[in-house]
Amino acid sequence: MRFQLTPRGFLPGLLLLLICSMVMVAASAQGDDALPKEGIEALITGQEGDSGSLLRQVYERRSFKPAWNDEATLAAFIGALSSLADDGLDPADYAAGILQEEYRQVQAMGTALQRARFDVNATRTFLLALRHLQRGKVDPFAIYERWEVPVAEATLDPMMVSNTIDTRQFAQAFADARPAYPPYERLRSALAKYRRIQALGGWPTLPPRDQSLRPGEIHEDVLLLRQRLAMIGEAMLSPNDTADMLPTRYDEALAAGVRRFQERHLLQADGIVGPRTRGALNVPVDARIDQIRANLERARWLLHDLPDTFVLVDIAGYRLSYFRPDGQVWRTRIVVGQPYRQTPSLRSEITHVTVNPTWTIPPTILRQDVLPQVRRDPGYLARHRIQVLDGSGYRLDPFSIDWTRPGNVILRQAAGPGNALGQVVIRFPNQHLVYLHDTPAQALFAQEQRAFSSGCIRVQQVLELVQHLFDDTGTDQHLASLIATGQTRNVPLSRTVPLILSYWTAQADEAGFVTFRPDIYQRDAPLLAALDRPFFLRDER
Repeated sequence: MRFQLTPRGFLPGLLLLLICSMVMVAASAQGDDALPKEGIEALITGQEGDSGSLLRQVYERRSFKPAWNDEATLAAFIGALSSLADDGLDPADYAAGILQEEYRQVQAMGTALQRARFDVNATRTFLLALRHLQRGKVDPFAIYERWEVPVAEATLDPMMVSNTIDTRQFAQAFADARPAYPPYERLRSALAKYRRIQALGGWPTLPPRDQSLRPGEIHEDVLLLRQRLAMIGEAMLSPNDTADMLPTRYDEALAAGVRRFQERHLLQADGIVGPRTRGALNVPVDARIDQIRANLERARWLLHDLPDTFVLVDIAGYRLSYFRPDGQVWRTRIVVGQPYRQTPSLRSEITHVTVNPTWTIPPTILRQDVLPQVRRDPGYLARHRIQVLDGSGYRLDPFSIDWTRPGNVILRQAAGPGNALGQVVIRFPNQHLVYLHDTPAQALFAQEQRAFSSGCIRVQQVLELVQHLFDDTGTDQHLASLIATGQTRNVPLSRTVPLILSYWTAQADEAGFVTFRPDIYQRDAPLLAALDRPFFLRDER
């Protein structure tokens, strides 16, 4: 007998979850006469994989005696399953709505084999819920072609599972299974907050308007704007508003609330409600709920076994955070890959820094960006201090090359002012050949949304970050002195530093306000589709 996850649509009607065979007539006298614990051992025997192994370990600790012996235990389990909605999961995936009736039916009319099967499947469902809470329901490798971040297997103690059933401490077991990091709990609280708004009918929509709404104006839209921000706790409506304090006047207090909203949505924080700000305000609460749910699932993938010291790159948030050994967190702005040259999600280790780097132009950038420039203007190479090399590294005369068919030439930009990589590169092993680096294009950091690169990550104040890495790893180097030599040099860190490149389209702060980011790489939709796909445990015997 083998159990597998199956889409709900494969089963006609409202078949009972977990015990498809329950509606069968007793198959044999041996099945009818078998004791539940003997039936349990027979059902588990031959189960394959980690799931079957853990299931067997749970029942071995019980000497294969049934676990689900009364309705009170089942009721406590069902209550705990209902709380999974607060994690963005669907309790129906775990049969929360029908388990009790199944139990009553199998106790009243079921054979011993059917009672054993119910017991095994109820335990299997408990294990499934724990796994989903601890490491996520969706396999990221199944929905993202370029996903590289390993998701560790769930770590479940069979004795804990058995004891939890006996003591009915399901809520505590679920709490222990959730990622034990503040960002996860903040997102759970944010989901509850936005669902309360949804239950109230959502927030008002600002109608289209040709002109931007500016501070100081008196307009009916201002009242809607107040109501909209009030629903997320940003701008409270005063019950004492009078004719002298018009709720339709766009006053400075409301403008301050709009600027905070704009900052959290990566918009220019000017207090002017133009098309982009109006569009962000008008995103339905249902869509924001989905965005939070998608990021709760990402948190279940990523927020486990985090080191004390690491560099975290928040791709969609255009931010880098360095969690230092002394407990301080150093943060800065970054530029990431354009939508057609996406910065990948990955885990790696920072191994070394290149000072005064040269830049060998990657084939894609050479073909798509540089060659068109050279064909229009052969002087482009000299102005940008780009050398032309053959496959052996010998320099070639750029004017001797037919740039319509250049062959296997290599273009390398010399170190120094204007180099695309700036003065330093932070390197870490990965198959995408991406890295963190300096840039001469500092003006781009002033933009709120910064997807401008070809996949690598440009870091503001990167020289400060590198010196922190030297100091914190015991690497006895002074970056300014190294740069002053003008020589290209690789400097290994005395200890590697973990690095995580991750993608978050929603994050909640300590005050409960949620930062929603544009889904620049369109990664939310496939995640939500997989997250919403129902599951059944189907008996295929």
